Amino acid sequence: MSVLKNVWQKAKKIFIILFVAQLVYIIILRWVDPPITIIQLSSWIEGYGLSRDYVAWDEISDNMKLAVMASEDQLFPVHNGFDWKSIEKAISHNQKKPTRIRGASTISQQVAKNVFLWNGRSWFRKGLEVYFTFMIELVWGKERILEVYLNVAETGKGVFGVEKAARTYFKKSAKKLAMSEAAQIAAALPNPKKYTIKPVSRAIQRRAPWVQQQMNNIAGDQGVKALLAGGERKLSGKKATTRK
Repeated sequence: MSVLKNVWQKAKKIFIILFVAQLVYIIILRWVDPPITIIQLSSWIEGYGLSRDYVAWDEISDNMKLAVMASEDQLFPVHNGFDWKSIEKAISHNQKKPTRIRGASTISQQVAKNVFLWNGRSWFRKGLEVYFTFMIELVWGKERILEVYLNVAETGKGVFGVEKAARTYFKKSAKKLAMSEAAQIAAALPNPKKYTIKPVSRAIQRRAPWVQQQMNNIAGDQGVKALLAGGERKLSGKKATTRK
């Protein structure tokens, strides 16, 4: 019994240390960019390379911010980290067509995965994703979540973040991206290794015009406008009126 008690005490101490450490890390990342992520490290190990340039919120064009919301998560300004209706639809679809899995991850969930976790579909990883999504929504806020997403999202083979994507594909900074260029980068996000921008893949040719149309659709939404104008400080009481 004494041995088991000692093991339990040590395990409890390790758990407390790990819990406090990850909590401190989450708080630090509210202001400091992630030094490296597991997904970025995996890209380098697998031979795709690792090319990135982190930039601040004001160094990214509104076109790019609008494009990723239009493409990935139109309710981003107002949800609590999870789009429950989309999750229900995805579960129903996946039960009917298990060979064609559909995701329903919000931008917040993708940031939780990209920054703290790894690619995969296990229930354990999904549980951690839920936890980290809740925490960054609580600690970071919408503006910081979107800023980090735009910096860590994979935008090509070994290319991470919209600044490096803009430099690589369009020879300009992310701050100067036109609507059509931002739409192409956003269109690549679901499968950046397959949906290539240079040369332009069929998937980008097909998807980019749809993204641009969705950008026009949500541009006038009060929640979206408030986030682009000044972040979550102006989101109080706002509700999104459009979605894809």
